[in-house]
Amino acid sequence: MYKLRFKIMLAVLSITLLVLIGIGFVIGKLYEDFYINNLTDRVEKEASLAAYMLAEYGLEEENAQKRALEIAEMLDSRVTIILLDGTVIGESATDPKTMDNHLLRPEIEAIENEESVSYIRYSETVQDELLYYAVPIIEENGNKLGYMRLGLSTSTLADMTEKIWFILGISFTVAFIIIVTITYRVTNEMIGPIESATVVANELAEGNYKARTSEGKRDEIGQLSRSINILAFNLEKLTKRDQAQKERMETLIDNMGSGLILINTKGDISLINRACQEIFEENTDLWQSQLYHDVIQHKELIKIVQTIFMTEKKQRMQIHFPVHLEVRHFEVYAAPVMSKSDKLKGIVLVLHDITELKKLEQVRTDFVANVSHELKTPVTSIKGFTETLLDGAMNTEPLREKFLTIIANESERLQSLIQDLLDLSRIEQAYFQLNWQRTNLQEIVSEVIELLKDKAEEKQIDLQMFVEGNTTLEGDMERIKQIAINVINNAIMYTPVSGSIKMFIKGNEETITLEITDTGVGISEKDLPRIFERFYRVDRARSRNSGGTGLGLAIVKHLVEAHQGKIVVNSLVGKGTTFTITFHRYRAE
Repeated sequence: MYKLRFKIMLAVLSITLLVLIGIGFVIGKLYEDFYINNLTDRVEKEASLAAYMLAEYGLEEENAQKRALEIAEMLDSRVTIILLDGTVIGESATDPKTMDNHLLRPEIEAIENEESVSYIRYSETVQDELLYYAVPIIEENGNKLGYMRLGLSTSTLADMTEKIWFILGISFTVAFIIIVTITYRVTNEMIGPIESATVVANELAEGNYKARTSEGKRDEIGQLSRSINILAFNLEKLTKRDQAQKERMETLIDNMGSGLILINTKGDISLINRACQEIFEENTDLWQSQLYHDVIQHKELIKIVQTIFMTEKKQRMQIHFPVHLEVRHFEVYAAPVMSKSDKLKGIVLVLHDITELKKLEQVRTDFVANVSHELKTPVTSIKGFTETLLDGAMNTEPLREKFLTIIANESERLQSLIQDLLDLSRIEQAYFQLNWQRTNLQEIVSEVIELLKDKAEEKQIDLQMFVEGNTTLEGDMERIKQIAINVINNAIMYTPVSGSIKMFIKGNEETITLEITDTGVGISEKDLPRIFERFYRVDRARSRNSGGTGLGLAIVKHLVEAHQGKIVVNSLVGKGTTFTITFHRYRAE
């Protein structure tokens, strides 16, 4: 912008300077010519008057010098009187006898040629530049007696010319300074808003849409400033709206539960969301701008993309592939992205993780199968022994009593299984609520020990309880008791004869821990993750013989989680198992 200001001022001042110089030169030349013309006119008149006087007095040689001096004094000029042969008989500036013949002087020759011309030349006699003009001396009868020449010094002309040029120089310098000042102020008034508008335009180009310029006057530049401000406001508004939409879209894409991959027509991955990192368990940010078949290692997914590139039709199918040590299932929605002219612009892939759904379906299938199997055994026993009794065994006292006892035991087992199923179903319902109250974990465990003491004594198992700290907490006493019964009963069930079960209750500031450790058969590492599944048994023969339903630990896990607690199992095969249950002392809000 400084270049523009310099260019404008340079152009205006250059033109102004040239105009002033031209005007000054013309005025000076006109004045100089005017002064010379006036001076020449004066010399002509004075020379004619002097020639007339000399013609009256005559050109006697002895009086000529005197006449020349008198006329020179009156006219303040150099006077030279010359005879027709060119001899100087009168000279005001020097002795006429020393003068050479003047017949060849240009002013004398001009008279001979019947011209009236003045000449300016340097005089060696007076050491000055003089304006010479000569006229003939003519008597009344018309006889030419000689010539008279006047010489007027041009020093006055030089002085006047110098003064004129000085005055013109001063005037034009002042005028130029005034013009420079006015031009600078006008240029600033014009360029200032343009500079401000340029700065704002550059800021807008760099993305700073908050920049504004001063609007100034209501002229064209002011209108330009207002237009730029309106443009900046609109750009800021549009940018904020686009940024908000972009952030919402990025948030939606990154936080959607399904994986999203966008592939362009060249096969490069142009967009991939955060969920894909969890699906592929890789740093998918590095996949950007990479060919899909170079980074995606799963053939089924690559085949889907290739099919869409060839057919340009939607694809929907379920696939599965291993991710580290787990096989995961996905439902893939794939579709081509078409332009308005029906040209392929890319492919979008959406991967829904249905692994948990598949697991749920498998659990439901296993649950139905397990329930059917568990119900089938006691029902078959009851039906079989009932038919045997009806066939005649009821008339035999020992057989009748034996079979009825078996039917009673199977009925009790069937009732226990149905009760556990009902309990588990109620616990899993959304409306299930605990009966929260102030209770004591030590008292609950003591009651459970009393209930199971006879069963433990049958196997000579030693039950011990160790208490440390305050054991009061907020919880459902009956449900906590159910937890303790199931865990301790399992410990008795899987602990060999003459074993021991120790229960440690430790009260901390915020939590209370119940740790149940037995010396039983233990649980293998591969079985540990599944012990809380419905109907899962580590030792199926031992569990069924002991009357277990396979639902106890599943109920325990749900009840502990309902109390916002945590249950952890550690076990070594042949060494024993430890269940650690942690409760919060106070109910969480």
